[in-house]
Amino acid sequence: MERLAADVRAELVARSGTPLRHGDLLRLGLEQHDVQRLLRKRALQRFHSRYVGGHVDPRQTRIACTQAAHPGTVVSHFSAAELRGLRVWGTGTSGPVWLTRPPGTQRNLRNADVVLRRAGLPASELQHHRGLVLTSDARTTVDLARELPLREAVVTVDDTLARAVSRAELEAVMEGQERWPSIRAARAAVALGDPRSESALESFARVVFLEAGLPVPVLQAQFWDGYRWMVERVDFWSPEFRTVAEADGLQKFEAPTAQERRRLLRRSYERDQRLTDHGLELIHFGWEDAVRRPQQLVRRLRSAFHRGIQRAGDPPGWRVAPVLQPTLCTA
Repeated sequence: MERLAADVRAELVARSGTPLRHGDLLRLGLEQHDVQRLLRKRALQRFHSRYVGGHVDPRQTRIACTQAAHPGTVVSHFSAAELRGLRVWGTGTSGPVWLTRPPGTQRNLRNADVVLRRAGLPASELQHHRGLVLTSDARTTVDLARELPLREAVVTVDDTLARAVSRAELEAVMEGQERWPSIRAARAAVALGDPRSESALESFARVVFLEAGLPVPVLQAQFWDGYRWMVERVDFWSPEFRTVAEADGLQKFEAPTAQERRRLLRRSYERDQRLTDHGLELIHFGWEDAVRRPQQLVRRLRSAFHRGIQRAGDPPGWRVAPVLQPTLCTA
């Protein structure tokens, strides 16, 4: 970029976050060889015949350029969730870009690069984010809840409720979608939403338990050790069965060194010991248990319930721990 004239370089930098056509670059004063050189040096990125600066996140580049190639659309569904940092079950960054445009325009479109839906877009359900127009977090959540199976939809609903989005906002969006496809599924997911679920695995497993007919557990409980509230919070607590269930995600014991991994394992063991010293049944489960072997997981819980009700003595005192508020994505 240093070979460009100072005024051309300044204008290009000022507009590098906005998708530009090839003709726009030429009108700024670039030559064809300049464009090719900037692409080789990754000072520019190209997607859907649009160009943005090399400093822009590649996934945001793809979303922004795809939206620019479909005028009148807004970023929605999975793409809006990704840009806003909403938790979505099992999605990566290599899928198609999801867009929505007002009804009465072209037909729905779906291919490897883009999914284009037609639907109403009231101004109250739109927001601006990093120069792009997106559906609001409440609208995005309801749209996904209409697309996803219940277990996966609750993952996003839980995360949205843990942010600055109220259940009333979700209800308001659903009122406007009363006759839309799969709105009943969305209502079911929102009804199950709980902001105390702190991971996708906890959200998913909670629906597995519900569908199996298990009693609704208390989320994020703390116990009284006789002198003070214990630091430990447990993922699922079934007080009538004196049973704790802990969801162990894939990153729980990940660490850069073997020494650090041993330290994490030791801390986990000591934590379990403190809990079981209070006469509790305790089981751990992971992704494979909840996703691939849910029936086996349910049987383990029922067995723990059976053992728990046979324990002698009084159960420990407990309370629901304060909710930890995540950092909002406001850029």
